[in-house]
Amino acid sequence: MYTLQSLWTMARERLDVVSVILANRRYRILDIEMQRTGAGAMGPMANDMVDISRPDLDWVKMSEGMGVAATRATTADEFVAHSGRR
Repeated sequence: MYTLQSLWTMARERLDVVSVILANRRYRILDIEMQRTGAGAMGPMANDMVDISRPDLDWVKMSEGMGVAATRATTADEFVAHSGRR
């Protein structure tokens, strides 16, 4: 969500910038840190706190709402196909 403001800045300043947002719908770094502590599996409440999939954010719509053209890729092949567009 911290990226959203930068999209507005890119549009306002007409910056020639390409942003790639990897939306994994989870605070993965917290999963890694929990494993490092040796605390074992997270309980349901802790797991719910690192799950950021409800609601799923639509980055394409939010980007377009900020004035930045956007596409979505769900595979590596789609990403390569989109990377040629400008």
